[in-house]
Amino acid sequence: MDDKAVQRIGAGALGARPLRYYDFFMAAFVAILLLSNLIGAAKLSTLGGVTFGAGILFFPLGYVLGDLLTEVYGYARARRCVWAGFAAMLFMALMSWVVVALPPAAGWPDQAAYEAVFGSTWRIVFASLIAFWAGELANSFVLARMKLLTQGRHLWMRTIGSTIVGQGVDSLLFYPLAFYGDWTNAQVATVMVTNWAMKVGWEAILTPVTYAVVGFVKRREGLDIYDEGTNFTPFRASIPQG
Repeated sequence: MDDKAVQRIGAGALGARPLRYYDFFMAAFVAILLLSNLIGAAKLSTLGGVTFGAGILFFPLGYVLGDLLTEVYGYARARRCVWAGFAAMLFMALMSWVVVALPPAAGWPDQAAYEAVFGSTWRIVFASLIAFWAGELANSFVLARMKLLTQGRHLWMRTIGSTIVGQGVDSLLFYPLAFYGDWTNAQVATVMVTNWAMKVGWEAILTPVTYAVVGFVKRREGLDIYDEGTNFTPFRASIPQG
């Protein structure tokens, strides 16, 4: 990375400075999140004898974006994206329930298909919302704190380390909340650990991609944010104004 083209600044000093790509990355982050739950969550697939939820195909894009938002724009702006995603998921869940609950027209044959695809139980919706919110914020927090501790070095260590923690939180919340009592304890534990390991593995494999994308965006924005003095509370969506 060309250090002359990138300015290191604290998150609080960014203020209202125009950002070239932040809004686009927020929109992409929310879109991928919704798509992974809308068209990926309900589909099980088997390849090479391994069965998995199709939503995992969206994970690499979502976590590269999540890492980029924190690494380039800082924790507060990444937190804002998480809250935007949480609100979008909540709205999607509400509207899915309304659409499924509407009485079908006489002769319309697809009500059962709609219920199968969009009729998630309240328990799975609740588990998904809580796990996403907690896991993404944990990922962003660890990445931002490790950046301060390493003084911006070893990006690979930060992205993989934050994914280990963030996906650990996500999996520990989602699977027990969604399936405890419906699945055996062994099934819950097996799927929880397997999916966590697969996602951490994806993050490790995509490290070169993360380096390339983060480096490109930092150069284009001309900045590198460090969360010095940042309020790391998860319970706000505001960003520092300088």
